[in-house]
Amino acid sequence: MRSRYSAYALGNARYVLDTWHPDTRPATLDLRDGTRYLGLRVRGAAGPFVEFTAQLRLPGGERYALRENSEFVQLEGRWVYLDGVTADADPDAG
Repeated sequence: MRSRYSAYALGNARYVLDTWHPDTRPATLDLRDGTRYLGLRVRGAAGPFVEFTAQLRLPGGERYALRENSEFVQLEGRWVYLDGVTADADPDAG
């Protein structure tokens, strides 16, 4: 989870795609939209599930807290992101 967040923050789309399950992975991913990644808080983890909040500054300058419950699975001996459900988040929440 933390390595994927770092890849998003650094604009490393290749790493994000490589750590995404092929059944749910998009064909392309553009991380150059101007979003800035300000911080990650892992709220909990149980088995393949991780709940986190990522603090972002969107291209228009507003802050946003992305809260997601993610599911990871093992594929060929490594953990990959399968899917996630986003929760409603307050734009200024932490």
